[in-house]
Amino acid sequence: MKGVVLAAGKGERLQPLTDDRPKVLLKVANRPIIEYVLENLDPFVDEFVIIVRYEKEKLIKALGDEFNGKPITYIDQLPGEGTAKAIESARDLIDEEFIVANGDVYLEVDGLKELVGTFRREKADAAVLVKELDDLSHFGKVDTRGNLVSGIREKPGGVSGYANLGLYAFKPEVFEFLERTPLSGRGEYEVTDTINLMVEAGKKVVYALYSGYWNDVGRPWNLLELNEYLLKTKLRHSVRGKVEEGAVLVPPVEIGEGTVVRSGAYIIGPVKIGRNSRIGPNCFIRPYTSIGDNCHVGNAVEVKNSIIMDHSNAPHLNYVGDSIIGENTNLGAGTITANLRHDGKAVKVEVKGKLESSGRKKLGAIIGHNVKVGINVSIYPGRKIGSNSLVGPGVVVDRNIPEGSLVVVKQEKVVKA
Repeated sequence: MKGVVLAAGKGERLQPLTDDRPKVLLKVANRPIIEYVLENLDPFVDEFVIIVRYEKEKLIKALGDEFNGKPITYIDQLPGEGTAKAIESARDLIDEEFIVANGDVYLEVDGLKELVGTFRREKADAAVLVKELDDLSHFGKVDTRGNLVSGIREKPGGVSGYANLGLYAFKPEVFEFLERTPLSGRGEYEVTDTINLMVEAGKKVVYALYSGYWNDVGRPWNLLELNEYLLKTKLRHSVRGKVEEGAVLVPPVEIGEGTVVRSGAYIIGPVKIGRNSRIGPNCFIRPYTSIGDNCHVGNAVEVKNSIIMDHSNAPHLNYVGDSIIGENTNLGAGTITANLRHDGKAVKVEVKGKLESSGRKKLGAIIGHNVKVGINVSIYPGRKIGSNSLVGPGVVVDRNIPEGSLVVVKQEKVVKA
């Protein structure tokens, strides 16, 4: 059985974190999202096929030509948008039953067991993994009749039912239907329409019910949700670096090789810190924080429920709360991320030009890669700073800053002798 992983998307809703890389490469708990997907597929497949397009060279370099000893083949997505076109791209490599997974959707291995078990037990032509939800406003609704799928409807509104989780098993005959899939009203070729064609043709399409954790990482705050889940459920206390006398670790805390935790640091797990990082002295790292490789969290810094990616620094007098900081980014002394509205309502974030509620009362900054932030900068809740930007001293970031910007404060000075 082969595993086809869809990884061609740009991930515009995750900008600025995807300004220069595929969304599947974004790290959560210090690992790219796609690695979790491959890890869960691994027991069920003998080969991986990854569909690529946007910034594909970076993905190929990161993963290489094998995962856990099983070969990876990369295929460019065919012209056109959508999941059906992405799956069709693998046609020349598939001559057996196969699984399709989205490279940015996390679920537990139990979901794969349910899907593959149902698919084989029912001798089906296709199988869809579903989860029962109270509100399907943002999901495809899988209609059923007995143990069969009778159709899939996209985003039917605030109704309850079975949500399509984007994990499928197919026989190779599906390619006949993928080829016939029409362009949807959204301008995409969608595999849900393919499945509807199969149902109409009398093919046996079944569903498997999953009750475990699932996260479709489509917006920045989904990264924080997944980070919290992984640290809460997967982290084991492990210290491979050096912890000076006077530092306090409240397990579970994972510290990578070469990392030094200096005296006065107080770390309450679950917290994960990568390799060759410098922590402290005299800092406070609170639960559900991931800090990558070659990072610096220094004196008088507090970090809480945040993701700090590789080669980034919060070196002194910073507060980083419920925030995401991209790679190779530096916060100047005194830079603060606000994470709470005065009215206590959910923080809103601009996503593709429209304000969306994050559903979170606490959400800080979303800062891209290669950003330099000056001293004493204050960042409003839910604001974004684009990659490759420079923010001068004393700026109040009350609106989003586009990629590649220079932002400074104009001052009038009066000097009296």
